[in-house]
Amino acid sequence: MTRGGSWLGLAAGCAAWLAVAATASAADVPGSWADAFPETNFDKHAVAYDTIISGGVPKDGIPSIDEPTFEPVDKRADWLAPKEPVIGLSVDGDARAYPLRIMTYHEIVNDRIGGKPVAVTYCPLCNTAIAFEATFEGQRLTFGTTGKLRYSDLVMYDRQTGTWWQQFTGRGIVGEHSGKKLEMLPARLMAWQDFREQHPDGRVLVPTNPHARPYGRNPYAGYDSSKKPFLYDGELPEKVPAMARVAAVGDQAWSFELLREKGTIERGDLVISWEPGQRSALDAREVSKGREVGSVVAQRRQDDGTMKDVPVHVTFGFAFHAFHPEGTIHVLEDAG
Repeated sequence: MTRGGSWLGLAAGCAAWLAVAATASAADVPGSWADAFPETNFDKHAVAYDTIISGGVPKDGIPSIDEPTFEPVDKRADWLAPKEPVIGLSVDGDARAYPLRIMTYHEIVNDRIGGKPVAVTYCPLCNTAIAFEATFEGQRLTFGTTGKLRYSDLVMYDRQTGTWWQQFTGRGIVGEHSGKKLEMLPARLMAWQDFREQHPDGRVLVPTNPHARPYGRNPYAGYDSSKKPFLYDGELPEKVPAMARVAAVGDQAWSFELLREKGTIERGDLVISWEPGQRSALDAREVSKGREVGSVVAQRRQDDGTMKDVPVHVTFGFAFHAFHPEGTIHVLEDAG
């Protein structure tokens, strides 16, 4: 299951659905959620309940992958198209690729990489690929999907405490750990060919059951070419279109238009670079045929001159603005 099936079918009823969902959430929260989430302490919350709405699916309606299956890169070299997007994550020499053709249908993979428990996540509506350390305050957490959205972004829950977590920020928003944050890991949204070249001994996530979902087909075809985001009625950014891609580190973001023009941008010890070669997972009906959008890497220069990856959100302008309303989006016009 995805968020309602085809994006084209969803778009037609978007405005009406927003009105219904917003009304229902304001009237029924949190009582209507208690049966589905008996372990969640709804007396504690860090955000207004009326900012959380239904994403059109029930709890775990988009099922997380809890026992992931991987195969060596060299055995699956031709399984994905060279420019197809994957989430690349390397921990202590253990490198793994999580194809968006799979992540679109599951959104969360509970994994252990380099001996470290992690949660690798992807929200198609915001195009946010974020990895988190899954040990929190000494406890291993595993995550599922609540079926809810906030600012069109995935709201996760952990099965150990029932806390609801905002995927974009890693912040607990409802329940025991409200106001606390998960630690993000520097995952890269990258082309399959680049992952293979950088990690020839790496492994790639493969479907446990290849027939369980139409992996490779994009249920959000045309989404990132639309003028408006789905299930979002908040304020939009002024400097870029709502669905324009930006690369964000903290409360600063750079438009892809600017990054394509400059190639590399330095801000203090932060270095952000763009290169061609990655396709969009949210464009064509086949993920492998999406238009090319390129890849971004964010790194900080260390005292010894070496470069270290840092978490970067490759997302849409509306999502960055929703979570960083006072943040800055740097655009080509500002560069002169």
